[in-house]
Amino acid sequence: MSQEQRRPRPQPEPRGANVNSTLSVIVAVLSVLLGFFILRDIRGDGGGTVSAPAVTETTVAEGSVDTLPAVPTTAAVVLTAFKVQVANASGVSGSAGLLTTELQGRGYIVQPALNKSEVTPRQTTTVVYYLLGSEAAAAAVAAELGGVSTAPMPAPIPTETGNLGEASVLILLGTDIAGKSLAIINNAVPTAPTVPAVVVPTTTGG
Repeated sequence: MSQEQRRPRPQPEPRGANVNSTLSVIVAVLSVLLGFFILRDIRGDGGGTVSAPAVTETTVAEGSVDTLPAVPTTAAVVLTAFKVQVANASGVSGSAGLLTTELQGRGYIVQPALNKSEVTPRQTTTVVYYLLGSEAAAAAVAAELGGVSTAPMPAPIPTETGNLGEASVLILLGTDIAGKSLAIINNAVPTAPTVPAVVVPTTTGG
């Protein structure tokens, strides 16, 4: 026999060994991926979507990376962008003229004071009326008057002329703030009732 015939031929590796090694690699990769996802879920637990509560303060869970919704801001009202009409419905003489002058001193554009219409009853509560689109302007005026209420403009318009001229905001002045300055209206502090002093009788030794 020749030497080539005596050499043992290399046996081919069984096909099952290749399959087993491939499966081992796949299982290892899947284990790593599964562990990554489980770890991420554990770290992100409690994150979710953060909803802003009704109050201004917002609590964020520890570890959360969600972005809080932006708090809407109210745009500043330009006082010279609208005109105001004051109509006296209080019956207090000169009160509408006084309020008109004070508002003008605060930077508002105010038309000459008027009285209420004849069919409008005397008002005990001041109301700021507005035309459509002037809601923000009316709110600014109402805040200037100590937080009185606002409402859409009634029809007919309750002024002695029956119109507003160039104004878009009407102050129907009631007896609640008639004749009072804006400083008093906005800084009025109720005074505490006075308690009469108690006199304790003294006894003298006899």
